[in-house]
Amino acid sequence: MYLHCDHLETCGGIITWRLDLGIIAHLRLKSDNRNFMTVSTTLKTATSPFLPPADSRARVSQFMKTLQDEICQSLEQLDGDGKFKEDSWERSEGGGGRSRVMREGNVFESGGVNFSQVWGESLPALILAKHPEAAGHDFYATGTSMVLHPRSPYLPTVHLNYRYFEAGPIWWFGGGVDLTPYYPFAEDAAHFHKTLKAACDRHHPGYYPTFKLWCDEYFYLPHRQETRGVGGLFFDYQNAQGPLYRDQNVKGKAAEYSKNVGNPEPRSWESLFAFVQDCGRAFLPAYTPIVEKHRSKAYGSRERDFQLYRRGRYVEFNLVYDRGTTFGLQTNGRTESILMSLPPLVRWEYCFEPEPNSPEAELYSKFLKPQDWANWMPQQSPT
Repeated sequence: MYLHCDHLETCGGIITWRLDLGIIAHLRLKSDNRNFMTVSTTLKTATSPFLPPADSRARVSQFMKTLQDEICQSLEQLDGDGKFKEDSWERSEGGGGRSRVMREGNVFESGGVNFSQVWGESLPALILAKHPEAAGHDFYATGTSMVLHPRSPYLPTVHLNYRYFEAGPIWWFGGGVDLTPYYPFAEDAAHFHKTLKAACDRHHPGYYPTFKLWCDEYFYLPHRQETRGVGGLFFDYQNAQGPLYRDQNVKGKAAEYSKNVGNPEPRSWESLFAFVQDCGRAFLPAYTPIVEKHRSKAYGSRERDFQLYRRGRYVEFNLVYDRGTTFGLQTNGRTESILMSLPPLVRWEYCFEPEPNSPEAELYSKFLKPQDWANWMPQQSPT
């Protein structure tokens, strides 16, 4: 199942992950109902803090599964009616996953929270040409992904993904979380960002500013000249060395900020793993209060129609710009899995323009442009 990602598919069909800019490896899967295998481990003798520890794969795998469990349990309680249906699969070459999907809940019209892990004995030749130092090493990739589409127009869609890749001396963490509201509530965006910033600041003062700007740039629709939502965090290729920003937009604000900050002091595998764990566990306190605040707010056909119209932007981004989705479709991936992250209902309207001075107009004028949400105060309005 693709949940917005250029990372891991977790329903059975293909798994993809980015191994470097412009390189995506893919592995076809065989899906069944058996329990997936025990995580693969590789004997490691190096003790450098920059290399993964001997139990890295087992520890990251356990965290990703625990994160999936914690999120699903909390969302079921929050929904009050909907339950996640699990589909487990196994990959004969090594690995497997758990796909969990909720449909027609009380709060969530649809949603998926998925865990996946795969491993193998050797990397494809294209990857080895880019990373010859990985020759002779097996590989491992794992992640947890999520997309939620609430029923109420006053509740925002939310996406999350955290992932890990390892092949001998090559390894990195990536991921993030972002919020897509349909109606403008500045206090919600501020709460979401403040919670994420607090998680980041426990580890490095440059994390939140860089990864927030990176998120604004990644979840941007050039043909609409607007962001998909109010953003959050996005990062990739974090391996404890080098600059914080590592992507294609070298002239963007994220790259500029990262350059000004400079390369952080060399960090360790352990410190980055701790950072990813804190980010993953920041999701529920960042999102749950927003749902609890607005879940009972009455809405009519006008609000519902606008929500369905704005969901179209989510579809446009996933089908036009999302790296994993486009790659999967172009390489005959499992279509049902790839498109499972899309909303169940959506509408388009020709040349739609919101009424002046309406909540819908405020969303366009203030909330679909990058804002300094972490420093927003109740007495001010976004500019």
